[in-house]
Amino acid sequence: MTAAVGSVSGVDLLHGQCHFGLGALSWARLGAQVTGLDFSGVAVERARALATAAGLDAWFVQADTQRLPDGLSGSFDLVVASYGVLPWIEDIPAWMTTAATALRHGGALVLVDGHPLTQMIDTVDPVRFDFPYQGGAAHHLRSTTFYASSATRLQTTRTVRYPHGLGEIVTAAADAGLWIDVLTEYLDAEDPSGRQDQMTRGRDGRWRLLLSGQQIPVEYALRASLP
Repeated sequence: MTAAVGSVSGVDLLHGQCHFGLGALSWARLGAQVTGLDFSGVAVERARALATAAGLDAWFVQADTQRLPDGLSGSFDLVVASYGVLPWIEDIPAWMTTAATALRHGGALVLVDGHPLTQMIDTVDPVRFDFPYQGGAAHHLRSTTFYASSATRLQTTRTVRYPHGLGEIVTAAADAGLWIDVLTEYLDAEDPSGRQDQMTRGRDGRWRLLLSGQQIPVEYALRASLP
């Protein structure tokens, strides 16, 4: 993520879907002036408490990333969001419009997320798909695991996720007035993100998803600028 973003010292940074603030506070440690945005009031309160405990200056706002709060328009040099972002979002054009509206001219959006192709795959042997690639229609899932750790067993829960292909994501960014600087697809990842049963860890410590011996992209990074 930091490689895609670059130096953030002195940068006004908006972290979308910041949850309870660990990522946002990491940017603050690197010198950014950070605002975190999350729809969960509980997460925002915990983020504020963590910022106080860590002695870091960061501002956290409860809001839906599909609707930018009043007063934040044109306030940021950089908007970032990472890992587990767009599958929870129904309206990708609205999300991209929020990012574009939050930026000053010359600012940039950096989005790093799981690859839509990888998210389709349920099992690799045999190969089984249980999630659409694109289209954005609500997809209802049942799970007995917590999203942050497949080793944590819970009662069966129901979640709703939304499939968005790379074409839909890039087009939404362009329609929001952003210029696409670079789109990079990655064949390996530092963390399996709950997919240990599907992915293989190499001798280099990186995780990969193999189908019939071929590597499948597992992550992507999009950088887009507001001219």
